[in-house]
Order: sequence, then structure tokens, then C-alpha cells
Amino acid sequence: MNLWPDLPPPNTLLPFEATVRHASMTAAARELHVTHGAVSRQIQNLERALGVSLFERGARTLRPTPQARQLAAVVRDALDRIDAAARQASGRDADGPLTLSCEPTLLMRWLIPRLPDLTASVPEVTVHLAAGGGPVAFDRGGVDLAIRRDDFPCPAGVSRTPLFTERIGPVCRPDLAAAVGRLPRLHTRTRPGAWEDWRRAAADGVAGPDEAGDPVGQTFEHFYLTLGAAAAGVGVAIGPYALVRDDLERGQLAAPYGFRPDGTRYVLLSPRPPEQDRRVTRVLIWLRDRTAELEA
Repeated sequence: MNLWPDLPPPNTLLPFEATVRHASMTAAARELHVTHGAVSRQIQNLERALGVSLFERGARTLRPTPQARQLAAVVRDALDRIDAAARQASGRDADGPLTLSCEPTLLMRWLIPRLPDLTASVPEVTVHLAAGGGPVAFDRGGVDLAIRRDDFPCPAGVSRTPLFTERIGPVCRPDLAAAVGRLPRLHTRTRPGAWEDWRRAAADGVAGPDEAGDPVGQTFEHFYLTLGAAAAGVGVAIGPYALVRDDLERGQLAAPYGFRPDGTRYVLLSPRPPEQDRRVTRVLIWLRDRTAELEA
């Protein structure tokens, strides 16, 4: 007796899922290390088995139909579950290290100073840190988890777990706080809209630097350079709370106007739900415990 009479040919599912995810047979073939023709044949086999067309084919485009997207999501979930069960059965997820990618300034100013605590709190998991920003290609290997600000679309199939709200505010050297309105404004190329984000966040009437202050100031390549310049007395910068919390506690920076949510948040990205891997679960518990300080 056939227990799954409607199950399509299993060897068609990997090429199909990859093609939907990339919207490209060429990219799917590259990922699976097979030829474009092999992927095309498996897609045709799947369409014959189902009796429907799964893609709208143009001269240079390949667009999955709504039915294809729905089927691909189910296939992806099933593959994730099989992958997690295989790792558990083999014992690989009990000992292997995790590579955690984090945005560079958050990595330098918040995560690395807390790395000894992570090692002590989660001794059974080895975590390798890597600097990176923007979307993460988990399917290419090399990264298991990523901490990102959710200011870009999350790829389909990627699990997104909230960590903390992004809060921003003007920061400067403490002895210059009384004159903050007259200080040059410091900017960062990687987040050029930071001052405008602050103006929107503080639009409910909270005090802020005088508009007569230097609107141009200096521009630095990275946030950690901008914040370092603010601590050195070069001017006033917009500082995300997570990046300046330790400097505030050490008295190296002051925040005369406090911090306001800018509408974004930091999340933990992973290729599958965290609960499917006990290593990820342990790291996530630690992250939530430590990031609670950023919500206070």
C-alpha cells in the first residue's frame, strides 16, 4: 500500500525549492552543483507529476506561481525538519561550533566585551564571531546565525527572532554636554540618515540640539569612528544606545537628550527556527538575557 499516493518524485523537490528561492534555475543549479539542464528536467518532471505549471516563464524571467510558492514553503519546512533530525541523530549538533555574524560596530562595542560571559555561561557551545552586515546567504555556508538590524527585507525561509529595540540619541563628551547645540554634527556613511531618524523619533517635542548647530560637521566611514570622534570631543553624534551604553557607564560619553526608538530593532537570523538546534537555543537564551539591559 502506498502511504503517500500524492507525494511527487522526491528527487524533484531539492531543485524545485532552490529554483523558487532564487527565482532562477541557473542559481539553483550552481547551488546544487548540477547542470542547468538537470534542474530544468526535474522541474518538468515535478510539473508533470502534479499536472500544473509551477512557473511563469518569460524571455529572461522565471516567476514562481502562488501555488509554487506555497508548495516550496512546505518543502522547505520539511527539509529543515529532516536536516534537524539528521543532525540530532548523528550527534553533530551536540559538539560543532556556531559561527555568529554580527554588524561590525555592534560586534566591537557590545558583543566582544561580553564574549567572556558568553563563554562562561554557555561553555558547551563554541561560538566563532564574524563581522558582517545586510542580508545573509545561509545557503552558501560559513554562517550559522546573524545579528542584524531589521532595515532590509528578510529572505524567505529565514527565521527571525527579535532581540532588542533600536534606540538612538545625540551623544558627546560629558564636559561638552552643556554646549551640545553648538557642537559640529558628526555623521556616518553607513547610516547617513541617522540625524533625520533622530528628528523623526523626537518629533513629539523632546528637546534636541539647536538647529543653529553645524548641520554638516564631519563624516566618518564607520559608526565606531564617529562615536570615537564624539568621545574625543570632535562634535556630537547620533549614538544607538546598544553601541554607547558601556561608554555612558564609564563616563566617556553623555546623552543630554536621552534615547528614543527609531522604528527598527535588532533580530537574530537563522536558517531554521532556533528550537530545532539546542546550541542555537542556548545562545539565544544568553542573548535575550544580556539584551534585556538594552530595553531598560
